[in-house]
This record gives sequence, structure tokens and C-alpha cells, in this order.
Amino acid sequence: MDFEDVLVVGAGQMGGGIAQVVAASGRHVSLYDAQPGATDRALETMRKSLTKLEEKGGAPADEVVRRITVVEHLVPAALMIEAVVEDADTKEQLFHRADEELPPAAILASNTSSIPIATLAAATDRPDKVIGMHFFNPVPVLKLVEIIRGRDTSDETAEKITGLARELGKTPAVANDFPGFVSNRILMPFINEAVWALHDGVAEAEAIDTIAKLGFAHPMGPLALADLIGLDTCVAIMEVLQEGLGDDRYAPCPLLREHVEAGRLGRKVGSGFYEYS
Repeated sequence: MDFEDVLVVGAGQMGGGIAQVVAASGRHVSLYDAQPGATDRALETMRKSLTKLEEKGGAPADEVVRRITVVEHLVPAALMIEAVVEDADTKEQLFHRADEELPPAAILASNTSSIPIATLAAATDRPDKVIGMHFFNPVPVLKLVEIIRGRDTSDETAEKITGLARELGKTPAVANDFPGFVSNRILMPFINEAVWALHDGVAEAEAIDTIAKLGFAHPMGPLALADLIGLDTCVAIMEVLQEGLGDDRYAPCPLLREHVEAGRLGRKVGSGFYEYS
């Protein structure tokens, strides 16, 4: 088994889910987040998720959680999976630190949903070992992992990470290094058009989502999905697409920006296009 020790950086919605699925595969996970209380919240969420899965025949929750060690700094590992905020400067600084502090043979993977892998690789002296490993939310449930090869990512690195995704019970799909990759280059314009429809008064939010769910056989409407992703994250991804592709059709709808500026970021704060208890 490759990557018996994995460092996950970022214990938010995505990082906690990634730590859970890696630990459930039998590997040891070191979980790091500089934000006070983030790892405690992540462990609590994991226990709830794992308990539900155990009731359905999954691995014992306590056994999986025991494989996760909370750490207060970057620690040696064969693989780092980064899942911090979707901000290029923050990620570049982390990759520079990881390049200095992790073993030379370690692979540095990013869960970024839009930022070019080449940008992160340029912050290191090991661009051949930098790759995108984009999981989808909720990580323990959704099967896809978008594998993004940077310009300098080696075949060996890509093969190892693709193999790991399969060992985690996921289905890997390889994409090349363009802004938004495949998933968000398709998804974000869809979400943005739904927000424009709401902005223009074409229909109410619930009607827009019902039409998308029943008309397109989607499990979730675009506005509810935006709330799940985080409206601030949606704006950040759209800005990367707009700048990286040089096309204003990717510019976020003003209503989406208004929600973010007002702090209505979606499920994580209890309010977005919908209200959550």
C-alpha cells in the first residue's frame, strides 16, 4: 500500500472529509489546521459520519478515528493533501513551506477546484511531484476525484495518485491544467446562470432548483448546490475562471457578490439562497 502516512492540511468541510476517507482506507492521517478549533469540529463531524456508515456495515467509527492524529505543524509524510481556503497566495505559501519541510520524495497534492497547478508547483523545487487531487463534497459519499496534471507533473506522480484514488474507493478522472479544470468550467457557469435567473426575477429560488432537479435529473438544484459549496468559494472560482480564461462570461452575477458581501455564504453559516437551521 502506497502512502501509509498522509498529511492533510485544512480541516474544513473538504479537509475533514478527505482525512476521513484516507483513514477509512487503513492509512494513518496527520491532520493540521492553523485555525483554532477547526480540527475539533472536523473530528466531531467525522464521528457522526462514520457512525452512520458503521450502521450500514462500514468500518467501526472509533477504529477509523484512531488513525487520525491532530498535529500543530507540518509533519513528515509520503503525501500531503492540501485543502485550505481557495486563495492562490495562501496555497502558494503553504506549498513553499511544505517543499522545505517534507521529505524530498513526498508528493504535494492540492484539493484546489480552480487554481492552476503550475502556480502551486512554481512555489516548490519539486514541480514533478505536484498534482491536483480534487475531491467533491460530501467527500465520503461522492465517488469522483478529478486528477489534474500540471505541466511538469511526472507520469510516476500521476500514476501513484490515480492509484491512490482507486484505493480510496473513488473514481479518478484525469484533466489537464486549465483554470477551473473540467468540473468547474462546466459547473460554475451553470450556477451563475441560475443566480442570474433569480436576479432577473425569472423565478423564485425553489422553482429554479425544482426545474433543474426534475428537468435535468440532477440530485440537487444549482442554487442549493451553491449554498453547499459556499457562495464565497463560488465567487473565488469564477474570478479564477474570468481572469485565467480572459472571458467576462465567467464574471460572478452581482446578486452572488451581494450575498457574499452580506455574509450569506450558504450552509456553513446557516444562510445563503436558502435558510438552514
